[in-house]
Amino acid sequence: MDATFALTNMCPQVGDGFNRDYWAHFEDFCRRLTARYPSVRIVTGPLYLPKKEGDGKWRVSYEVIGAPPNVAVPTHFYKVIFAEDGVAGGNVALGAFVLPNAAIPNEKPLGDFEVPVEAIERASGLEFASKLPAARRKRLCTETTCSLVVRGYSERQKTLQQQSRRPS
Repeated sequence: MDATFALTNMCPQVGDGFNRDYWAHFEDFCRRLTARYPSVRIVTGPLYLPKKEGDGKWRVSYEVIGAPPNVAVPTHFYKVIFAEDGVAGGNVALGAFVLPNAAIPNEKPLGDFEVPVEAIERASGLEFASKLPAARRKRLCTETTCSLVVRGYSERQKTLQQQSRRPS
């Protein structure tokens, strides 16, 4: 767990509306998968995806931050989820999701961000499931309900901060 807090494991994300909202609810969804599946592995990473510009051409454009500006801000993030049923040689529920690094309304269905794992493999240059036989693959969102439980993290945080400021 300590290794997740290393600088090599960090990437700039939009805060309000994404990291502290939709993405946090998505991470909660991933944690809840462990109640059903004995083995859940997740790979998360940044993507720099093209966008169609006004002139009809596709371009990759992203913000660069820092002083001097040398940290690229991803346009999107992905999660590839492997949820195994626990039987040796058993089924693996495979889910692949790409979310924009932007504010996302909490009402947006998680299924809107589901993509074939091959799309993430092409965009990232990585292979995730090439050695997993097709006969063992199941689609995560047909095996379980892919939906978020929206909790008011930001409102709860504000309430806790206000309570801590009150004199005793």
